Amino acid sequence: MIGLLARLRDVRLIRYGLASVGALAVDMGSFLLLLAIGMISPLAAAAGYSLGIVVHWVLSSRTVFQDTVAVKGEGRGCQKALFVGSALVGLALTTAIVWAGDHSGIDPRAAKVAAIAASFIVTYLLRKTIVFGRATGR
Repeated sequence: MIGLLARLRDVRLIRYGLASVGALAVDMGSFLLLLAIGMISPLAAAAGYSLGIVVHWVLSSRTVFQDTVAVKGEGRGCQKALFVGSALVGLALTTAIVWAGDHSGIDPRAAKVAAIAASFIVTYLLRKTIVFGRATGR
């Protein structure tokens, strides 16, 4: 059993899933906190999402794709820009799915769950193949 758990720890997709859960917790937690202290919802959403991106970069670059992180300098800057680009693709996909679901009469919460799943898959593939797929500047 311990051997199986050790092997599962090394599975990149599982590590990515855990990093995503951590980033989502920061995103939603900060969003709800900012709303509670009176920040307007669009600004709170943008701030929460931005904090989630930062957390996801840190977790992804140190625990998921640590073997393909570019060295400091231009390569790392390019990799960070690609990471943010992948996050914006995920944001656009999420927004489109929730919008389409809402306009189709689907409960927005259900559409959001579907959007989270779709965004998770798309951003993982982008990050695995493009952002961290080649050792830029190594």
